[in-house]
Amino acid sequence: MAERRRWRSVRARATAGATLVIAVVMLVGAFAFLEILRGTVLGASARAGEVRAEELAGQVEAQGPDAVDGLEDEIVQLLSPGGDVEVASEDAPEASPPFAGEPQVSTIDDEPVLVITEELDGGGTLVLGVPIDDEMETLGTVTLLLTVSVPLVVLLVAGITWFVMGRALSPVARITAEVDDITAARLDRRVPVPASGDEIAALAETMNAMLERLDAAASAQRRFISDSSHELRSPLATIRQHAELAQAHPEVTSMTELADVALDEGLRLQGLVDALLLLARLDEGAPSPDEPVDLDDLVLAEASRLRTSGIAVDESGVGPARVHGNPQLLGQLVRNLTDNAARHARRSVAISLTQRDGRVVLMIDDDGDGIPEAQRERVFDRFVRLDEARDRDAGGSGLGLAIVRGVARAAHGVVTIEDAPLGGARFTVTLPAGS
Repeated sequence: MAERRRWRSVRARATAGATLVIAVVMLVGAFAFLEILRGTVLGASARAGEVRAEELAGQVEAQGPDAVDGLEDEIVQLLSPGGDVEVASEDAPEASPPFAGEPQVSTIDDEPVLVITEELDGGGTLVLGVPIDDEMETLGTVTLLLTVSVPLVVLLVAGITWFVMGRALSPVARITAEVDDITAARLDRRVPVPASGDEIAALAETMNAMLERLDAAASAQRRFISDSSHELRSPLATIRQHAELAQAHPEVTSMTELADVALDEGLRLQGLVDALLLLARLDEGAPSPDEPVDLDDLVLAEASRLRTSGIAVDESGVGPARVHGNPQLLGQLVRNLTDNAARHARRSVAISLTQRDGRVVLMIDDDGDGIPEAQRERVFDRFVRLDEARDRDAGGSGLGLAIVRGVARAAHGVVTIEDAPLGGARFTVTLPAGS
């Protein structure tokens, strides 16, 4: 299996592709070069032979057939109009070699010759054979060299490609080996980044960034499980302690007191579970109703609720505004923000709601101590309560602002924190306007 995977690797496929391309190019180039060289060499011999044939034809027409009969070291024949050999030189064969109108290669006495013909005025034909053994030897030598060199070049290219691809992909092997050893318990490990600065280095950096995010997500999940377990255990422990006290010392408590404790802690436990379930649905991106929501109605209702609890609420800045989303979730967002403002306010809370340029902006201010700039991102984490609000009764469960951010993101909006004109914190929620 490993051997098959090796030959299906990028290295093997790149080497095979480069080898095939260079082999085709070399073969086509070799054949083209041989044809060009053959045409050039034989063309030069043919031009020289045609000049000699014209010269001999002139001598025959001036001196008669005897001009051919006495030639030595040349292959010359005079043919009758019917194609029979009338006169031949000493080295010429008795039979006429096959010929056409154009110069062509033939074999005479096992030697290659270039047959050239020249028409005579009397209707006969002069046939001249030009020896081309040197030219054919040259072509044979070139052919042998190409036969040897082409495979060698192809093999050399294949070897270089295999080596270069191996060097280029060696960081991938190290990255693969490192990733194989990374488990959920060892997300702190990172893959090696080569110093090449190429695409593989970019891939390694991207994988390290991904591992960084996974490590952060796993750490956040572990913290979330630990914090939620602690938060859920606290009301259960309170109920159990009062139940054990009532069982061991019934004279120091009553069923009414035990029922009140169980009811209060049960409500707190239910609130925690509901908040955790809501955050889980937001994390999963579960589909929810998407309908027009008059956000000003939700804001005014929460302002009235706060006013009944004794908080001075300035709602003069609330104008009509409509968004698209889940009315229950958006109501939870407004309630969590107003409860947070009321929890930290000294005397008053100011709420404004405007719609402009296709955006709806909700701002909730309080006159409390504000939130330090270094803590403004951290307060949206789950189970986070700042030092001044660590008491559970005053500070809540630490899930309210996490729900606010989750709902805002689900509605394609954002939540920011800045200093409020009243002296405390201003929470600003920006959402797309609905029609």
